[in-house]
Amino acid sequence: MRVVGKQSNSKMCFICGMDNPIGMRAQFYNMEDGSVVTPCRFSELYQSFPGRVHGGIIASMLDELGLRALWSDGDESVFGVTMSIEVKYRKPVPYDTDLFGCGKVVRETGKFIVTRAGIFDTEGNLLAEADISYIKLAPGVIAPDCDSHEEMVGVIEDGVSELPFCGKL
Repeated sequence: MRVVGKQSNSKMCFICGMDNPIGMRAQFYNMEDGSVVTPCRFSELYQSFPGRVHGGIIASMLDELGLRALWSDGDESVFGVTMSIEVKYRKPVPYDTDLFGCGKVVRETGKFIVTRAGIFDTEGNLLAEADISYIKLAPGVIAPDCDSHEEMVGVIEDGVSELPFCGKL
């Protein structure tokens, strides 16, 4: 599928923070179908049972994908916080394996966003999914003592123009 843009990364976010020594440093791509996709590979450090990623880590990635779906149109000025997340774990999510995460907006109003996100294997099999609701808030309301421009690293160009993602939410 064709990539139409790339999203910014932050410094310390567990999922996308480039300076976080224990984080995933995930990269997010805006796709031609209006979704956001991240190629991802969970580390063994994130395991629950051997061979499986911890459910809390999976939920964290799904949550990140959900909000980033709002940015899939290229506008990263809207922020929000999670109000609710309902995760369904369909199959074990393995670590040290290439996977894809995908998020899309289901419904948006002036104040709220509802999204759906999923984690897929490279065959397109859905491993975990979530329906997530957010309330839109300005960065200064979310974290009054934080300068969101200071926290963001910006877009890390890598020349990716296509992703072989084949899953469907």
